[in-house]
Amino acid sequence: MKKLIVVAVFALALVGSLQAQEFHGAFGFGTVTAPGPSTDNNGITTPSLSGGLYPSFSGIFILKHHLGFGGEVAWRAKRETYGVSASNFAQAYPLRPIFYDFNAVYGSNFGKKFGGDVMAGIGAESLRFYTPYYTCGFTSCTNYQSSNHFAGHFGADLRIYFCGHAFIRPEAHYYVIKNNVEFNNSNAARFAVSIGYSFMPGF
Repeated sequence: MKKLIVVAVFALALVGSLQAQEFHGAFGFGTVTAPGPSTDNNGITTPSLSGGLYPSFSGIFILKHHLGFGGEVAWRAKRETYGVSASNFAQAYPLRPIFYDFNAVYGSNFGKKFGGDVMAGIGAESLRFYTPYYTCGFTSCTNYQSSNHFAGHFGADLRIYFCGHAFIRPEAHYYVIKNNVEFNNSNAARFAVSIGYSFMPGF
């Protein structure tokens, strides 16, 4: 997780070297909702992705004519127990879902107290299944195995400025996840509230 955050921060700092007219950086907390558990014709029940507390980091750069780009990462703060069950067997694993995405963004301000962004882009859902042992590769050792799924992403937010350039931002995100078989092949929505700061001239 630390490596993922470092990579995300480095990428945003690199992009920040461009001549952005605005930059909105934020940290938030939210949760994920998705369809409930389901049972197939063989009696195998798959769980729901819903629930849990998801911290998140995000950055949005507005370059010109209210258009720009951004990225974010959100992960489940506490590992959940992932279980698949049937009449004759049951399996359970510690699991941490991670969502990340990169987007084209349209952002605008409404006076000095409000602003908003709409976005669409691509990303992934990374499911980390933890094991009691470490597997070592060429550069590092890990105690988990990942199942990664490509995802389309759509989102919108409302920035409410409460002190200068500092804002509170309620936001909603929808992930169209490809082959999400661990969770009944379902899509997911994430709702969050972030606190952040805007760097922009003349505001």
